[in-house]
Amino acid sequence: MLKISPQAVIDPNAKLASDVEVGPFCVVGPEVTLGSRCRLIAHVTIMGRTTVGAGNVFSPNCVIGGEPQDLKYKGEISSLEIGDGNQIREAVTIHTGTQGGGGVTRIGSNNLLMVNAHIGHDSAVGDRCVIANNVMLAGHVVMGNHVVMSAGAAAHHYVRIGDHVFVGAYSRVHIDVAPFVKIQDDTVWDTNTLGLQRCGFGSEDIEAIDDAVRRLFISKKVPFAQAIAEFDTMNGINPHVKKLVGFLRERDMGKHGRYLEKFRGK
Repeated sequence: MLKISPQAVIDPNAKLASDVEVGPFCVVGPEVTLGSRCRLIAHVTIMGRTTVGAGNVFSPNCVIGGEPQDLKYKGEISSLEIGDGNQIREAVTIHTGTQGGGGVTRIGSNNLLMVNAHIGHDSAVGDRCVIANNVMLAGHVVMGNHVVMSAGAAAHHYVRIGDHVFVGAYSRVHIDVAPFVKIQDDTVWDTNTLGLQRCGFGSEDIEAIDDAVRRLFISKKVPFAQAIAEFDTMNGINPHVKKLVGFLRERDMGKHGRYLEKFRGK
């Protein structure tokens, strides 16, 4: 049963599932769609062309679907898409896309976005990520699945963060981050072994990933270019290691350590 506080302001053109709950002093704009079991606790603003899946919880003072912070934006149509089962905590901001970035910002499913996190325009966040307090993702950032980004960390625009990455607190991420690693700033310091175990990776796969991470980032016995050239991705390589090496080779094809940077518009 639809539960709407009399203190809420909901545009008559908004589309709400029959069991959505909207608390006091919330504002829902005309182009918003809210899926089943969504809950807006209080003082939540959802605006813009925003589509929200099922079972999402929005905490007080978050602002979802605001216009992008981009001087090139001139009011063109853009949107935000949010999946299912996300927890959006207090004061989180998520902006819609821009024409130069495809026009869509995307958030996957079952993510936890903690207090005061910001997701910039045209970014994409995967599934089951933890984005901690005061984390900032600039525009066009692409984050994989099962990523933990610790408090106060920030990602430069056009950065990619691979699957199963752990980013240390207050890190400044300027270059693409390969999957399966722990980083502080732009420096890989270990394999994300615990994260892989929690996601059900077997011991053989973890050992293969760890060996690759140490050869590529930790040992420094040979230059990085030589270390990566030693991996033959065509002959029986572990599939997770192949993914890791392929990601790094793509990074080298980009600009400034960011693969997506070469696609950047003027």
